[in-house]
Amino acid sequence: MQGIRKAYWVLQSQFGIDLKRTFAAIVGLPRYIRSGIEFASSYDGKLRLMPCLSDWNAEGGETKSEYFWQDLYIARKISESKPEAHVDVGSRIDGFVAHVASFREIEVFDIRPLSPSIPGVVFKQADFMSSSSVPQAYCDSLSCLHALEHFGLGRYGDPINPQGYVLGLQNFARILKKGGTLYLSVPVGRERVEFNAHRVFDPVSLVDLAFQNELVLRELAWVAADRSIHRSEDPSHDLQELGKSQYVLGMFTFSKD
Repeated sequence: MQGIRKAYWVLQSQFGIDLKRTFAAIVGLPRYIRSGIEFASSYDGKLRLMPCLSDWNAEGGETKSEYFWQDLYIARKISESKPEAHVDVGSRIDGFVAHVASFREIEVFDIRPLSPSIPGVVFKQADFMSSSSVPQAYCDSLSCLHALEHFGLGRYGDPINPQGYVLGLQNFARILKKGGTLYLSVPVGRERVEFNAHRVFDPVSLVDLAFQNELVLRELAWVAADRSIHRSEDPSHDLQELGKSQYVLGMFTFSKD
């Protein structure tokens, strides 16, 4: 079953073949024809055909993505904490960054370029695997959502480096001021690399690596399969249990001691 899901993901995301959408279009075609005939029979103006065959049975918005819940959860935490300077590394511009920019300024570092100027967003192109790109003790609040797992795999034009995530975490600690907060989300479960999509981290090892860089876990949460957010009451136990999973989106809040 896992292999089928992965094959579907490759077809959809890399080759643009969306079997679910194709099936929905085939099912929706008779309805489109009937509706078009009904509309044309009572309309005298200029009419062009532009079929939208699968939207009629869609929900009012996309809330099934783990990105949606992650972005909303962490943006609300930043709104509540009101840091002096918040910096983001590699999170989605059209999701989390836009959420935060709607109520405060956010500075974004990404290895990829960003063409348009966006209100509330200060953008800098930088490689966070290189310490020369990273200022020291620069901010009191930092986020990196669904990005560290890509470091060093070359997917986004970054240099190939199997230790890319280690360097990235070191530089997260470098840019944070003492007492600052890091909001980090990554896939967790049985540790592996799925080249060159992402890493899946063992959460215990990740927290240990963070601790080696003076980053102490303050909160653990995750997005469950039903897209509900679970906040851990017993991180030591839950880290072990999450490490047995195939894939879960873990959300970690660290502070720099």
